[in-house]
Amino acid sequence: MTRRDEEFQHAADPYRGELLAHCYRMLGSVHEAEDLVQETYLNAWRGYSSFEGRSSIRTWLHRIATNACLSALEGRERRPLPIGLGPANADPEMAPVEQADVPWLEPIPDSSVDPASIVTSRESIRLAFIAALQHLPARQRAVLVLRDVLKLRAAEVADMLDTTTAAVNSALQRAHAHLATVAPSRDTVAEPTSAQQRELLDRFVVAFEAKDIPAIVEVFAEDAVMQMPPFAGWYRGARDIARLVGKWCPGGPDDLRLLPVNGNGQPGFATYIRASVIGRTGSFVPWKLELLELTGAGVRHSTSFFDTRLFRVFGLPCCVR
Repeated sequence: MTRRDEEFQHAADPYRGELLAHCYRMLGSVHEAEDLVQETYLNAWRGYSSFEGRSSIRTWLHRIATNACLSALEGRERRPLPIGLGPANADPEMAPVEQADVPWLEPIPDSSVDPASIVTSRESIRLAFIAALQHLPARQRAVLVLRDVLKLRAAEVADMLDTTTAAVNSALQRAHAHLATVAPSRDTVAEPTSAQQRELLDRFVVAFEAKDIPAIVEVFAEDAVMQMPPFAGWYRGARDIARLVGKWCPGGPDDLRLLPVNGNGQPGFATYIRASVIGRTGSFVPWKLELLELTGAGVRHSTSFFDTRLFRVFGLPCCVR
């Protein structure tokens, strides 16, 4: 490694987690964000000799990453969650319908992003916010993230996007107005205390591993929502969610194993299913990854991702016993 390489690595590496979170907010895909971060570092390394320090290296890296994201988003569809595709609840008595052709939103593990994003700005990484961002045109999305999340000055953002400060301010205003029409409204529902959260999550595990339908009803808030990409339907109400699990979740008591995970600043579980239930060999194999929103009344929102590639991203084992 040359001295230049060492200098670049020392200067740029501290921002890798922050850049991954930034690309993820822009793209809604952890896999694409990882690729764009690699592209960002390659382009930055190639251009490091011409970096004159007129901005901080952090701002310079974010400029490279943002423009890489904007290029990647050209002609792309947004990445939705099922609840963003329509207002109607699905019927839990009907078999869930998969839409494999939709580029669904993906979760990101807390361990992959800058810890400051989780500690000081958890709302900026939550699934609901990432899903809302996908409704914005790419440049408005970039302006909102750079200004509101990264707290860059309007003049800095204008320089990064080769535009004017007035244009940045106008784009931010339009982004706020658009986001207000699609983002969930803020309310006063309090999250549970740490002790309440541990107790609720423990009950969640026991209920699902036992496939205890009355207990599943009890762990959800009365107006809870469940969605399960790549299945297009979504479900509202603890009883409908429990009916869905009872009728369509394969297997019976003791056919699931749940391991705790944390993603998008939210708690959740990696669910493994007994291999024989789905015609596989082995013990328990990956089935879905689920992130939760909790309130004092129970689980308020559950999003299950049936993309088993995410188990590798979250550093999870390929099977459990």
